[in-house]
Amino acid sequence: MIYILIILTGIFIGSFLNVCIARLPAHQSISTPPSHCPNCNRQLTAYDLIPILSWLFLRGRCRYCGASISVRYPAIELLTGVLFALCFNEFGLGPELFKALILTSFLIVITFIDYDHQLILDRVVIWLAGTGVCINVLINHFNIILQYIGVSTAFYAGYTSFTSMLLGALLGGGLLLIVALVSRGGMGGGDIKFAAALGLWLGWQYTLMTLLLAFLLGGVIGVVVLALKIKGRKDVIPFGPFIALGAFISLLYGIDLLRIYIRWLL
Repeated sequence: MIYILIILTGIFIGSFLNVCIARLPAHQSISTPPSHCPNCNRQLTAYDLIPILSWLFLRGRCRYCGASISVRYPAIELLTGVLFALCFNEFGLGPELFKALILTSFLIVITFIDYDHQLILDRVVIWLAGTGVCINVLINHFNIILQYIGVSTAFYAGYTSFTSMLLGALLGGGLLLIVALVSRGGMGGGDIKFAAALGLWLGWQYTLMTLLLAFLLGGVIGVVVLALKIKGRKDVIPFGPFIALGAFISLLYGIDLLRIYIRWLL
């Protein structure tokens, strides 16, 4: 039952993330005007805005003008629900789940905006960084309170210390800045800021893992895309989605990956 609630929560949040993805690059408010058809500008009713179901019932078309509605809208809603379920499966109920769901929402927005526009918006990165600092500080204080009253904090041991946050930001932004300088523009400023902001969320160990995974995934998927001729050699392949995917994997499975790596070294 709890999994269903988590998935439904993710699906409804995914509907809001669709609004952010569509409006933020156009410098539009995410609250006003109300949701409307981009073709006929007709304001949509509550029946038109039920995540996934409305798209299915309307067969992917606007109720009023018949214009096609991209399948990506319900896909992002479903994706958010699935990723939220993965987070719950890994962390259970607690502060770490709250942290994971917020970060996952940011990652989805940044991924699809960068995919569409090859752009990582400064205001999204600023909100990402500020929210990460606030959440980690709150979780740290929560642990301190639990320790003070004699409650074990082992369940909430995945918090990020202030020192690790600072090192993570410097490591994430610094490494990609070096890549940008060496490649003479091969890495965008948005990617650098994105990696620095993630450092504030994940700490230096998981930030390093995030970047390693991002370069690995980017290389493999880039080769596949070129081999299948989906993209040409001169086409731009945004790196932000790979950073986001690396961050999500590190967030959920970083401890397991570190254990496997240490066991392999020994």
